[in-house]
Amino acid sequence: MRISLVVPCYNEEAALPLFYAEVCRVAAEMEKSHGAAFEFIFVDDGSADGTLPAIRALRGQDARVRYISFSRNFGKEAALYAGLQAAKGDYVATLDADLQDPPSLLPQMLDALQNGGFDCAATRRVTRRGEPRLRSWCARKFYRVINKLSDTEIVDGARDYRLMRRRMVDAVLQMSEYNRFSKGIFSWVGFTTKWFDYENVGRVAGKTKWSFWGLVKYSVEGIVGFSTAPLIIAAWAGVLFCLAAFLGLLFVFVRALLFGDPTSGWPSLVCILLLCSGVQLFCIGIVGQYLARTYLEVKRRPIYIAKETEQDL
Repeated sequence: MRISLVVPCYNEEAALPLFYAEVCRVAAEMEKSHGAAFEFIFVDDGSADGTLPAIRALRGQDARVRYISFSRNFGKEAALYAGLQAAKGDYVATLDADLQDPPSLLPQMLDALQNGGFDCAATRRVTRRGEPRLRSWCARKFYRVINKLSDTEIVDGARDYRLMRRRMVDAVLQMSEYNRFSKGIFSWVGFTTKWFDYENVGRVAGKTKWSFWGLVKYSVEGIVGFSTAPLIIAAWAGVLFCLAAFLGLLFVFVRALLFGDPTSGWPSLVCILLLCSGVQLFCIGIVGQYLARTYLEVKRRPIYIAKETEQDL
């Protein structure tokens, strides 16, 4: 039985030695308790620090280490996809290199798959201690909004840290879309999932690579990728404003018949024009988001470009 660990890395030079030591400890325990062999697949997402040399050094001392190095930064979603493509294990786990995803949970996750009849063991955070309050509040609201708009359920606090059977990995790889939102993809393919709750763990080294606006863009990617409800909202906004315009015209016509045509102030007219124009631009922007993603999909660009792998050493 082989277990593949897929580890996206972007400027994780400081965290890699600590992560490697911890997964080696867990792998040694699981080799004794479960008879599991491991491979560690590090995906260097165009790091600008010493991440790639550190991975090369690990490869030089441990044949279990494999890696893929991108030609530039393609993003975590592309790194996850590349790692899943390269994984050869009967079970495949995805986890971060900063140890915010505790490798010590892997034995319990494997037990759930082997003895519980599950296809996937996934993790979710039950606390967000250590995060800025605004970021935590926005994250909770995002999960609430996307679950109202989408038919695909996205579990609040869900992490990309999960252990999957080979059949689920193959299903995920069939979804080769360019604009990827892995939390939605994992949920959309189905399969039975066992959830493991844990409290938020801080990074062991380095700084987070996710800015607030980066998370906003990522949330828009998720909503657009797994719901057409914004298009329906835009259509209904147009219907409501047409109805409001008709009622306004009717009001003006009746008032002119009954009371003549007193001159109205121009500020109210300007405000109405600005409001209508703003709603129009908002609806065009929603359509534009879907059109932009369709444009990127039909160009069929590769999700990532690999510059180097362990076979090149």
